[in-house]
Amino acid sequence: MPDLWVPGFAGPLDDLVDRIHRRIEEFAQEHGVDQAYVEVELADGSRYAVEALTADPGYGFVTLRPYGGDDVPGEMIVAIGSIRRIELSSMADRPGRLGFSPPGA
Repeated sequence: MPDLWVPGFAGPLDDLVDRIHRRIEEFAQEHGVDQAYVEVELADGSRYAVEALTADPGYGFVTLRPYGGDDVPGEMIVAIGSIRRIELSSMADRPGRLGFSPPGA
């Protein structure tokens, strides 16, 4: 086993995802928008505008629900360690785009 620390493995994955959701909501409030625009970059360099992020199925994996389009999957289950960056921006910066849906929205 490598000596690489992977976020989520040291603690409950649900807590990490809850904290990400909180940060996204705080960002939206700070920028005076109903929803933030959230984009995830994976280790292979691919980038997805995401509608939702859940802690399922767990065990080091999360589910991303990207916005549809040509050649875009409906959902992706990815290893938490494959997420390189989560970018937040206001919807004003992304005209015509749809925002992130927090849980329960």
